[in-house]
Amino acid sequence: MVNLIGVGHYLHGLYGPIAFTREKRYLWLSERGDNLPLVATKRWLGKVFLVGLWVLLVARPTPAQHEFSPSSLEKGVLLVASPSLDDPNFHQSVLLIIEHGRGGTVGLILNRPTDVLLSDVLQDLPMLKRTTHRLFAGGPVGRTQMVLLFRLEGPYPDARLIFSRIYVGTPRVLERIITQPKPTETFRAFAGFAGWAPGQLEHEMLEGAWGVLPKHSFDIFDKDPATLWSDSIARLQAPRTISNH
Repeated sequence: MVNLIGVGHYLHGLYGPIAFTREKRYLWLSERGDNLPLVATKRWLGKVFLVGLWVLLVARPTPAQHEFSPSSLEKGVLLVASPSLDDPNFHQSVLLIIEHGRGGTVGLILNRPTDVLLSDVLQDLPMLKRTTHRLFAGGPVGRTQMVLLFRLEGPYPDARLIFSRIYVGTPRVLERIITQPKPTETFRAFAGFAGWAPGQLEHEMLEGAWGVLPKHSFDIFDKDPATLWSDSIARLQAPRTISNH
C-alpha cells in the first residue's frame, strides 16, 4: 500500500508539485493553466433504461455486487461512471486506475479524445511530425500536465508498471517506441488526470456513482473510445442480473 507521501512523490516525479486539500473533491496540482476542451456527448436515448439498470445492479444481492463495492478498487481496474452521474468532469466516463492506496486514488479517463494533435503539443519530438496521434483529456486535475500511458513488451528504465504490460512513462519511452516500433507496443497521451483523497472514491462508490470492471476487461488501447462506456455498462454483469430478476 502507498501512503500519502508515497503518492505525492509518485505524482511529483511525473507532474510537478501537488497540493492536497480535503475541501476540494479532487487532488489539485499547484500549477494552473488553461483547460483543454473535453469531448463529452450526451446520449439521452436510452438513458432512463440505463439508470434503471444501474439501480437494479446495485440493489440486488447478486455476484455483480462486488463490482459496486469499494473493496474492488485496486491499481489496474476500470472505473465506470453510473448513468446518473451528471458531473460534467466524469459524465459517461471510464477511467483506468493507475494508483490506489492509503494516500488516495489516481486515474485516467480513457474515452475523452480531443482534437489536439500530439505533434502540436510535443513539438520538440520531431518523430511525431506527420503523425495523427491525438491528445486525450485524462481528467480535471492538472490539465496542462501530460501523462503518457504505454503498452510495452517488457520493463523499461523510464516506465512505471501499472499492471501486466501497461506502464506510465516519460517522453524517452515515447521516443523509443516511435523510433524503434514493435507490433504490440503502443501509447496514449493524456492531458491531466483524476484524483481522490483517501476515502473519497470509496464514499462515492457507496453512493452508487461508480462501478468497477476487473483488469483485462478490454484492450484499452484498441477499444473504440466512443463505445467504451456503453460497452462497460453492458459488461457490469447485466445479463446475469436481468436473468435473475
